Amino acid sequence: MDKRRKLTQIIITLLYNPHLKNLFTGRLYTGKTKSVCVPGLNCYSCPTAAGSCPLGQLQQSLAGLKKGINTYVIGFLLMFAALFGRFVCGWLCPFGFLQELIYRIPVPKCLKRLRILGWLKYAVLTLLVFLIPILTSIQKGIGYPAFCKYICPQGTIGGLFLIRTSEALQERVGLLFVLKILILLAILVTSAFIFRPFCRFICPLGAIYGLFNRISLIGIKHDKNICTSCGLCKKTCPMRLEPEKECNHADCIRCGKCIKKCPEGALSFSGKNRST
Repeated sequence: MDKRRKLTQIIITLLYNPHLKNLFTGRLYTGKTKSVCVPGLNCYSCPTAAGSCPLGQLQQSLAGLKKGINTYVIGFLLMFAALFGRFVCGWLCPFGFLQELIYRIPVPKCLKRLRILGWLKYAVLTLLVFLIPILTSIQKGIGYPAFCKYICPQGTIGGLFLIRTSEALQERVGLLFVLKILILLAILVTSAFIFRPFCRFICPLGAIYGLFNRISLIGIKHDKNICTSCGLCKKTCPMRLEPEKECNHADCIRCGKCIKKCPEGALSFSGKNRST
């Protein structure tokens, strides 16, 4: 299953970012598909991107609140959240895939759950995705996408490629972008020691999908009748969860490692998302 997931992640990354030649020209694709959201974190401003990030579109909508709400992006997020939950994070997110690749670097790993830090992503979601865009929109007539502006590491990667090919942008680089580069580097370095730190502790898109994990159509089913409580699922879970007790926890990215590892077959993907 892990090979299948990796292949899916590679294909999805290429589908999100088919315009690879733009890495060398510094141009942005501006065609019709750019108005269409992709389910994972993938910046609109990346030279290779063919679509829009739902998180960016949501912030833009809230920043222009006086002009009306973008029902398309809200409906899009609700649809994917209700159908898949954080399956999107585990299978359909390029930045999550990048973190997993870095985690393969052979260095000592932090295997603690770090439960308290998991609440940080909800604070980021509330403050940067909702409150700042809404409040600045009310006060000034037009707000700004605070998460994209101050943190988004995926956007920083795209920005680096744009700056590399544009002297005009190089002259405009300021302290804020330097700060974003430092944030990106911190996330990438930490990814070698902690499995998907951005997804676990910061990502507001993952926070949205995680809120629907227990009710989403695609979930993980735990059969208590055949479970022997051997603990192998807990040992293999990269998110440091206990699948036999919390298989549909808000942090579960549906990677399927626990399903593959269970010797009794007590765990499985399910369209009904329930324990028995």
